[in-house]
Amino acid sequence: MAKIAYILLCHKDPEAIIQQAERLTAVGDYMVIHFDGRASDQDYAEIRAALDDNPNVCFPRRRIKCGWGEWSLVRATLAAMRTAADNFPRATHFYMLSGDCMAIKTAQYAHDYLDQNDFDFIESFDFFESDWIKTGMKEDRLIYRHVFNERKNKALFEWSHNLQKKLRLHRAVPSDIQVQIGSQWWCLRRRTVEAILQFVRERRDVVRFFRTTWIPDETFFQTLVRHLIPGDEIQCRTLTFLMFTDYGMPVNFYNDHYDLLLSQDFLFARKISPDAKDLKRRLGRLYAAEGVEFQISNEGRSLFQFLTQRGRNGRRFAPRFWETESSLGRERELTMVVCKKWHVAKRLIRQVNERTEVPAIAYLFHEEDTPLPDLGGIEASLWKRTRHRRALMRMLFEYYDSNRLIVCIDPSGLELMNDFASDRSVTQVLHLDCDFTDEYLIAHAQRSGLVGVQTPKQTLDRILPTIRNDILHETDRIRDAGFDPFVTLHETDSAEDKVAKLARVFGITAEQAKDISQNPDLFSD
Repeated sequence: MAKIAYILLCHKDPEAIIQQAERLTAVGDYMVIHFDGRASDQDYAEIRAALDDNPNVCFPRRRIKCGWGEWSLVRATLAAMRTAADNFPRATHFYMLSGDCMAIKTAQYAHDYLDQNDFDFIESFDFFESDWIKTGMKEDRLIYRHVFNERKNKALFEWSHNLQKKLRLHRAVPSDIQVQIGSQWWCLRRRTVEAILQFVRERRDVVRFFRTTWIPDETFFQTLVRHLIPGDEIQCRTLTFLMFTDYGMPVNFYNDHYDLLLSQDFLFARKISPDAKDLKRRLGRLYAAEGVEFQISNEGRSLFQFLTQRGRNGRRFAPRFWETESSLGRERELTMVVCKKWHVAKRLIRQVNERTEVPAIAYLFHEEDTPLPDLGGIEASLWKRTRHRRALMRMLFEYYDSNRLIVCIDPSGLELMNDFASDRSVTQVLHLDCDFTDEYLIAHAQRSGLVGVQTPKQTLDRILPTIRNDILHETDRIRDAGFDPFVTLHETDSAEDKVAKLARVFGITAEQAKDISQNPDLFSD
């Protein structure tokens, strides 16, 4: 009978991880938990305290600091695979999971399914010939070396990539392997896992190659399984049910999706919304149940495609996904930094990001060239960003895999602020109240095209009071809007007030806030 060793890579929500481990091991299966080395030590201690006495749960010796798109994710997976293979000799299958996955079948069903289907379940499509990659770079993922994290060091990532292209520093793929690509959620048999671990020990050249590819968790295991295992022993599919929106982001499942999920030809589903408490409760009881029969209709993806197509055609019943998933999510926190001096706000969020790693994005609704990730086109223009603002924000939360986000908004964007503040998510406003000299206002008027370099002084003297009054009017409207919490940080505030306000808004220590507030260039023109 099949025995599953679940490999769980996670970085947050210790309570949910503990519950997941207890559910999946209660019927005799196993679990190895790799908790990201960048995540909270306190959360990790809580998980260890709850699960160390469970003989069916173990942890790799080292916690690896993981980053999206990096080799570190593969390295963490390999460490968990070795730990599972060494500690659970009775495990017949190794199943890759995330903290957002939940079982949509019983353990009895899953074991019978694996017993009756002696295959490795992993997506593995030809990297160069398939159309699995819908947007963004393709061949460049492999032929250039990527050593910077694309999300945390986007400028360096792009600089390195462009420099290698300019100097033609491309490299060849190892000659005896055919690179494959597919979902990182797989289920492999024991002999396949052992073959992979042996290959990694023997073929350091292949490991070195993949170490500097981009997003190797979508290519490394997919390639090795095809290289090591006969094709007739591989099912080119995942056993984890997941769907993607028009913009390439995962669809979240909610309370009313219970019956749909159970009818899909999959063992797990991803992603379950944090707000879907009832769905989590019902699925949580399911895995250990016995005698449950499942009527497999497998219509989930085709139904979703049909409904969204109707929405695109402007017909009723199926609004676009950004209309049905309009909330940012109760568990998410959006901080809006409002400032007329854009360079001041940019300096501030850059310093906060350096100290907290909370994603921080400058004036994405006001500056066309604001650096944004490839989100399938919704980020392409200011018009699209503003029209689908909540969808864009949801996708940014998903892209950065963070429940916190900082954005800069111009004081003229009161409508944007009101819209986000009315959401179910946690929102707060930090207003940076700056002093404006005549010289700054003249430069501002020139940048906006209101006046030219040759505009006579008499005209400037007449228009400056109007510009100053407009800025004051925008500030008054924001203060009168009733945002809660709303914090105003003036450049003339005392050092103690600045520290207190920054620490409160960004959830940083007083020492970190002091470092930021004492920067002499923070409010300078």
